[in-house]
Amino acid sequence: MKFVADLHIHSRYSRATSQECNPENLYRWAAYKGVTLVGAGDFTHPAWRDELKDKLEPAEEGLYRLKEEFLQLDDLSEALPNVLLDATGSPLVRFMVSGEISTIYKKGERVRKVHHLILLPSLQAADELSHRLERIGNIRSDGRPILGLDSRQLLEMTLEVSPEALLIPAHIWTPHFSVLGANSGFDSIEECYEDLTDHIFAVETGLSSDPALNWRLAALDRFNLVSNSDAHSPRNLAREANLFDTELSYPGIRRALRERDTALFEGTLEFFPEEGKYHYDGHRGCQVRWQPAQTRAADGVCPVCGRRVTVGVLHRVEELADRQEGFFPAGSRPFASIVPLPEVIASALGTGPASKKVTQLYFTLIRCLGPELVVLREAPVEGIARVGGTLVAEAIRRMRAGEVEVQPGFDGEYGRIILLWPEEREGGYSKPPCLGRP
Repeated sequence: MKFVADLHIHSRYSRATSQECNPENLYRWAAYKGVTLVGAGDFTHPAWRDELKDKLEPAEEGLYRLKEEFLQLDDLSEALPNVLLDATGSPLVRFMVSGEISTIYKKGERVRKVHHLILLPSLQAADELSHRLERIGNIRSDGRPILGLDSRQLLEMTLEVSPEALLIPAHIWTPHFSVLGANSGFDSIEECYEDLTDHIFAVETGLSSDPALNWRLAALDRFNLVSNSDAHSPRNLAREANLFDTELSYPGIRRALRERDTALFEGTLEFFPEEGKYHYDGHRGCQVRWQPAQTRAADGVCPVCGRRVTVGVLHRVEELADRQEGFFPAGSRPFASIVPLPEVIASALGTGPASKKVTQLYFTLIRCLGPELVVLREAPVEGIARVGGTLVAEAIRRMRAGEVEVQPGFDGEYGRIILLWPEEREGGYSKPPCLGRP
């Protein structure tokens, strides 16, 4: 079956996360977004693991469903058009055991800081791996624990606990915390995981890169390129996601990623990489935003404060690339760049994405046309115009066509995707017939 999966998210036990990050809200927002499979997140945290055991029950092999008493459905999620339903008539949403682990250690005379996404086939495996990790460091203070453990050792330990486990290097280009990051990473996946690299089937591209950037490195051809939201709030689910056409089960997902079969793993939904927080080089405190060539010309030194700028994803890709821009490897999956629907609506209304007007129109659109990803990717533009107004429809048309203007993110500051300019909104907005409930 065809479905959308977002496998990297966080619970409310991770730092800087919303208190709404509980199983009930993750279920509800997955339905709103059109996501069938969600990573449960933060499996190492004991309190979160207990909550998952309390609120989830086994479903398909290696997956879990929210128990009926915790569903908290509303009229909107029950009546969404174009949403997959389970046997009970409720939106089909499943959970997979997942978690992110930060490892900080010294290797090759350098301090390495690498984040890893781990997927497991059961909560029992999560218990066992967590108990072993607790002997190494503190896993109770943060849902994403920081451990003084070599990445290879983490992979070895994970496979000892569960040979069917998947370890995916997370957001591999992020400057400060990733396997290929400019500040503390390596120059290859093999340098990090050594003789166990064959057990790595996929890498996560992160918000500041997309498959096209990764195709410039022949060394990455052996890996599937996955994308996930890394959501710290249920409302951010599926800002990046994966498209599968396989059995809805843990073995089905593992097989799709291991075998590199384009019929099973169809591709990804992506941020425009310029919107990510680390696409360009720069120094946020001094508002210096540079293309890689500018950084090289200045020898990496900020002209305002004299300190070194943060080298971003585009620069780091160019350093390691052995192919020209635009290269398309054989067997690569397609991808689509999207903008979260609240941002699209905000561009049409000329207000902030969190405003009441945006929230009302968001729910009107998904109530009438289907989940967010259906609105963004599949709904006819004419239907969007009838429900949401002509400017919302035009903004979505431009997004689909890639007709956007960008202000790239840098040094931890998100970029901006411009779909409509203020002067285009003047007199060009046809009001939708009704507004939905928040």
